[in-house]
Amino acid sequence: MLANDGGGALHSFPPRPTYIEGSPGNGVALALGGGAARGWAHIGALRVLQEEGIAIDAVAGTSIGALAAVCLATDRLDILENIALGATHRRVLAYLDPHLGRGAWLGGRRIARELNLHFGGLRLEDLPIPTALIAADLETAEEVRLTTGPVISAVQASIGLPGVFRPIRREGRLLIDGGMVANVPVAAAGALAPGRPVIAIDLMGDYSGYIRASTRDGGHSALGTLRSAFLMMLTQQTRQAIALNPPDIMITIPVAHISTGAFTRAAELIELGRQAVMQALPAIRAKLEA
Repeated sequence: MLANDGGGALHSFPPRPTYIEGSPGNGVALALGGGAARGWAHIGALRVLQEEGIAIDAVAGTSIGALAAVCLATDRLDILENIALGATHRRVLAYLDPHLGRGAWLGGRRIARELNLHFGGLRLEDLPIPTALIAADLETAEEVRLTTGPVISAVQASIGLPGVFRPIRREGRLLIDGGMVANVPVAAAGALAPGRPVIAIDLMGDYSGYIRASTRDGGHSALGTLRSAFLMMLTQQTRQAIALNPPDIMITIPVAHISTGAFTRAAELIELGRQAVMQALPAIRAKLEA
């Protein structure tokens, strides 16, 4: 299949694999969770899977996990890592695009330009790895699994934190950040590749670690209490979703001590992602060999 990179060049992607449930030599399906800056940990996690030769047959991502999923599926993980490691306070501030209109604090124009630079013209259905990006329908409260159509608007929808970025109108729906409905998209990953082991990577599941870190930092301010309450809801939502659709392997990366806004701590986050998946490798291999 051919896809345009936005700069006029065409990329030839290999055809998607045909799935035969229970066939030997199968790979895994990944569910990459949301977590804003903590998403840099996905880079280290994915690097280990690549280095260890773990085949990835499908990937679903929510919020920053959606961006990581697309970079994996388009072989652009190097680009994401370079952006992450190059993040400084000045560069992060440059991405802030204050917006005085209704519905959002930030306009997202700089982010849109960056997405167009790397993904312009690409469509989800043309990617070599079946990919689903998760968004939430603001008008119906439904989970929306984006598997076709332009990559750029799908990423914008999945990362569209409500109140911060404008909702994205796509295919008749008004879409916001998928973390509102499925922060770790296990069910979506499993649906993409039936019969494959599902590995879920959670960036927000270490609630007790977050509480310990916030207490060390001076206790619960009004804003800190609000953050804790939001994380509590997200944690409970994920626990309930996983109870209904348990992954074969759940990897909770211990990044609770790092703020979701700490985009300049990429090196540390990447290493934490690497370590978490390295520890899970025996379980992954055992599942693949079962």
